[in-house]
Amino acid sequence: MKGVVLVGGYGTRLRPITKIINKNLLLVYDKPLVYYPILTLRNAGIKDILIVCGPEYAEQYVKLMGVGSDLGVNLSYTIQAQPMGIAHGLGLARHFSGGDKLALILGDNIFGDNFKNVINRFKRITTGAMFFLKKVDDPSRFGVAELSKNNKKLLSIIEKPLKPKSKFAVTGLYLYDNRVFEIVDSLKPSNRGEFEITDVNNFYVKEGTGYFFKINKFWIDAGTFDSLLEAGNLIAKNSKN
Repeated sequence: MKGVVLVGGYGTRLRPITKIINKNLLLVYDKPLVYYPILTLRNAGIKDILIVCGPEYAEQYVKLMGVGSDLGVNLSYTIQAQPMGIAHGLGLARHFSGGDKLALILGDNIFGDNFKNVINRFKRITTGAMFFLKKVDDPSRFGVAELSKNNKKLLSIIEKPLKPKSKFAVTGLYLYDNRVFEIVDSLKPSNRGEFEITDVNNFYVKEGTGYFFKINKFWIDAGTFDSLLEAGNLIAKNSKN
């Protein structure tokens, strides 16, 4: 199984600093933000990782991480010329995947769990996708999982709903079988001109092969000033403990 870390986008919520540096290169306590998703994959047993980045920052990523030997991984790079959505960035990993299953993680997501056991179980599944859910106080900011009454089946994923059907947010870590590229090819741009990952995910949900795992420890989407500060404080506290 291979991994993809998506570090595209303009980081508009972190202006003005992101005018000169990609948000995933910002420091979170003692490491650049991008290190955390890479280490999440590595600690789960995924060593071959593709970094999908914008053209203006590619040189910085290569200079920082090279081929990934300092992090214990094997890094490759590809360019997302325009930030046209998470699904579009995922589609650029088609040749890298080599027909294997993929783990996609967003470059600004920090997780406290080790997912090695979950990913090993997913490797044994023939077809399907796996989503990682976290109960949050403000689900309207995220894609929200609608679950069955017994909480055992995923019924739908609704992007930033005004009236969420649960408090479980779909985090920025996804596992896919290799059919995902056919699904990406079938997508049409949304109203905001992007290829939406929620549309990809709902394909699997409707098919009945969209599985989920509820995260036990912390999850931070560090794409705002408040969440970036929260992440730094949390990592510092855990490191000292």
